[in-house]
Amino acid sequence: MAVVIEKIKKYWSKIGPGIVTGAADDDPAGIATYSQAGAGFGFTYLWLAAYTYPLMAVVQEMCARIALVTGRGLAENIRIHFSKKWLYFCGGLVVFVNTLNIGADLGGMADAVRIFFPSAPLALPLILIAAICIFLEIFESYAAYSRYLKWLAFTLVAYIAVGVLIDLDWSLVFQNAFTPQFSWTKDNILIVAAVLGTTISPYLFFWQASEEVEEEIKIGDNTIEKRMLDGPKGIRKMRADVWGGMFFSNLVMFFVIAVCAATLFPAGIINITSAAEAALALRPLAGEFAGLLFAFGIISTGLLAIPVLAGSSAYILSESFGWKEGLYRKPSDAVAFYSVIALSVIAGLLFNFFGINPIKALIYSSVANAIVSPIALVFIVILAGKKEVMGKFKSGKLSSFLGWFTIALMAGAGIAVFL
Repeated sequence: MAVVIEKIKKYWSKIGPGIVTGAADDDPAGIATYSQAGAGFGFTYLWLAAYTYPLMAVVQEMCARIALVTGRGLAENIRIHFSKKWLYFCGGLVVFVNTLNIGADLGGMADAVRIFFPSAPLALPLILIAAICIFLEIFESYAAYSRYLKWLAFTLVAYIAVGVLIDLDWSLVFQNAFTPQFSWTKDNILIVAAVLGTTISPYLFFWQASEEVEEEIKIGDNTIEKRMLDGPKGIRKMRADVWGGMFFSNLVMFFVIAVCAATLFPAGIINITSAAEAALALRPLAGEFAGLLFAFGIISTGLLAIPVLAGSSAYILSESFGWKEGLYRKPSDAVAFYSVIALSVIAGLLFNFFGINPIKALIYSSVANAIVSPIALVFIVILAGKKEVMGKFKSGKLSSFLGWFTIALMAGAGIAVFL
């Protein structure tokens, strides 16, 4: 037993940004979107978990590879190799959508907290959660903070546990897990675009790249020259980390859709206004403990995702304008960087006091991601395939094909929403 525990500790210490990035993808907005996919359409869109996995993993691997090879974050690379106007346009869109996403996540978390404390006014958990996220990200050291994020990522096992608790009909699950189904109606187009947007999200691109740089700085590589990769070992380690993290992310998506399809859809509960409402609806159908476990997952993943969203915005703006940046720095050494983090969370907090329908906020933040993602992806795929930037680590034919296919898919989803 001691040997097993030691091996787990060793593996845990080697886990990089991939697991945190993947888990952050399953934020409360994502959980609400997956819940709506299952509740509104049954098992119809369960196949999206399997089919988006390689696309998501290839894109995140590109982002990580760009950072490892160049020693720089994604926004800084775009600034160097493309027109600054394009960077400001793309970065501005991502920051705007991130703020929208933060607001939606805060609202979803506050609703989940009220499941455990029904008498609490909505404003109280909203303000408390926002304050906790700001305080930890700004005042905690990166080494300690990265450990917290890893443990928060692990709590997403709660959604897999709910799937085990309700005793899924696995024959029905596997029947729909790999067989694509789709209908060209408004509701179907919207939910598919929302799932794509919350799975292949632009904030993850920038966070992944910047955290690869942060990890290098943590071990003492404080200059760009020291951080620049010169051998395949780092690529292999990163690839295992990224593909593992994205698999975990999509496994959670799979179980959320399956659980809601197996419980809410047959009961006629087809309109979910928030992830917390999905948790409430599950309680009489799947059991009290399963419902509370679902709600716990919403809170824990929000505590993980909000700092990632705010941090992503801070990296984008700092790298765009040449400000000092990095969670490894003290607040006094990177005032602008940490100010963006605080202001992003505060703006998202204020967003919740305008009386906007929660399901629209959650679903449309995911759809907004689907619209912005292909713009950012164009820069990523071009950079990852450039020999003068990546040298021997440039993308291969298959990786490039999957990258351009993802761009076409995301762009098509965004255009379909407008049409």
